[in-house]
Amino acid sequence: MKGQNYIKLEFPSRSSNEAFARAAAAAFASQLDPTMEELGDLRTAVSEAVTNAIVHAYPDSIGKIGVRMRILEGSAVEISVRDWGRGIEDVERAMTPLYTSGGEERSGMGFTIMSSFTDRLRVRSAPGKGTTVTMRKLISPRRP
Repeated sequence: MKGQNYIKLEFPSRSSNEAFARAAAAAFASQLDPTMEELGDLRTAVSEAVTNAIVHAYPDSIGKIGVRMRILEGSAVEISVRDWGRGIEDVERAMTPLYTSGGEERSGMGFTIMSSFTDRLRVRSAPGKGTTVTMRKLISPRRP
């Protein structure tokens, strides 16, 4: 799909930046005139993706997180969250509900939540090289 507009953000993997990424995604997507429910879905998915990068990619250090957002033809927004951290050895297993590598305090539902709040989820990862989570959400056209 051809992109009509885009932005790129980059920030340190500090938990205080998760709220910024969530708000930026909602503000960017607002040009498509989404419903409050659609904006909430995007906020939740971005929050999960950024939190995963903070917690799992850089568990003992501060690293870099990049977020790319694109408006696509057909009223869709695509959001990619990338880190250059530890990576995921087994993406399929990591996407299984309730699986976590983050200890007992983590629910293991991050990818499940991202998938349920978006129309498409793709995860690419390589151990030692990082992870990219790409989510796409279709925004329903509003009736006049």
